[in-house]
Amino acid sequence: MGAGGPDEDDNRWPPWLKPLLREHFFVQCKLHADSHKSECNMYCLDCMNGALCSFCLAYHRDHRYIQIRRSSYHDVIRVSEIQKYLDISGVQTYVINSAKVVFLNERPQPRPGKGVINTCEVCDRSLVDSFRFCSLGCKIVGTSKNFQKKKRHLAMASDSEDSYSSSSHGKPKKKNNNNKENSSNNKDQSFSPSTPPPTSVNYRTAKRRKGIPHRAPMGGLIIEY
Repeated sequence: MGAGGPDEDDNRWPPWLKPLLREHFFVQCKLHADSHKSECNMYCLDCMNGALCSFCLAYHRDHRYIQIRRSSYHDVIRVSEIQKYLDISGVQTYVINSAKVVFLNERPQPRPGKGVINTCEVCDRSLVDSFRFCSLGCKIVGTSKNFQKKKRHLAMASDSEDSYSSSSHGKPKKKNNNNKENSSNNKDQSFSPSTPPPTSVNYRTAKRRKGIPHRAPMGGLIIEY
């Protein structure tokens, strides 16, 4: 595989990290199902053979192992344990039961809270301070070559779209005063027709008032015999 391929990204991390993140913890141990406290919350970094219970550790005495804990139904690990084997810089830490922990995998979040200015570079979960990732899983994804390349491509596409939008909307529209005046005149002629000038006939007709007809009185009529 060439430079920058998946193999190079895999070599950046210890071989046990990805299997650890894919493992299901807090299930009952199949080998010690009849024993008390047989819940699987341990993991051997040397064997990488799945989740272990406290009784299984008898077979891993000289090995490196870590304990997984839970917070709000999500797997966490204490910083004091994991930082001995892994660089966790950039990952958000939390204080649970007076101990600093980091989450193994991302936690879905519908939308960032109001006023949040810093979010996970991978899943957009709200973060505090200057952390880049919300979990170990997001750090693996966010620092991979493919993710960084895709991120740059999206940023360039966004900048190009913004530039096109600003150039197309920023051009001042050329005003055509003649067309505007003609349009205004057309509107005036259409909706407010001018009154024709009065003619002589129209003038007399307009000045004449229609009165009540009068008949000549009978006394005024002279009849000769």
